[in-house]
Amino acid sequence: MIIESDLLNRYEAVRFGMSTRRGGASPEPWGMNLSYQVNDSPSTVLENRRLLFNTLRLDLNKAAIPLQCHSDRIEVVSTPGEYTNCDALITITENLPLVAAIADCAAIVLFGRVRHVLAVVHAGWRGTAKTIVAKTLTRIREDFGISFKDVVAYISPSAGQCCYEVGAEVAAEFANEYVQERDRRLYLDLKKANVDQLLAAGLVKGNIDVSPHCTICNSQLFHSFRRDGDRSGRMMAVAALVQP
Repeated sequence: MIIESDLLNRYEAVRFGMSTRRGGASPEPWGMNLSYQVNDSPSTVLENRRLLFNTLRLDLNKAAIPLQCHSDRIEVVSTPGEYTNCDALITITENLPLVAAIADCAAIVLFGRVRHVLAVVHAGWRGTAKTIVAKTLTRIREDFGISFKDVVAYISPSAGQCCYEVGAEVAAEFANEYVQERDRRLYLDLKKANVDQLLAAGLVKGNIDVSPHCTICNSQLFHSFRRDGDRSGRMMAVAALVQP
């Protein structure tokens, strides 16, 4: 099963899809696991990745994959391969799929409709606190001169404030409006924090598509490290510029 964005689907020049935990070749609890960093067979992970990319009609061998480290580092890329120590990739190259691996963090896709610039951002609480999505937008403007009013954005399923309990040290990294206290526990609104960074940069509200899904809530559909710990697989959000 693939998660799509109604907003991104309006544009023939970009192709996007995100995996769920369903439909993979791995035994439970991994299911559709796309990560080599969990206790799953590498050959099965590769099979799952090929299944996802084939479903999206994209070439896995041409993918640009960040080796994520919860940073605010951004790379502009034009060739396939693994990119170490970064959490956001930007490209203007067609048929170069950009990837973010998630299991509670948000994957954020940015697409410049006029100049066809694409970025995929991995934003957990650390990256969000470091304003990685705002910094990615700044890098896009500096390198490619696009107007933020021409950018559309999609925020993937991720940990929702309904379930995303954090400690006081994490809550202190965010303004009070993003932290809700319930029964003496603190809950973070990761999606709103990223939406507000997009709006502050100048994106139009109607050009931001936010998934309503919480990865922690829905154990049938999503992997969640917060919920399942070491028994959690990883999903992938994949986006590519394609010839319309």
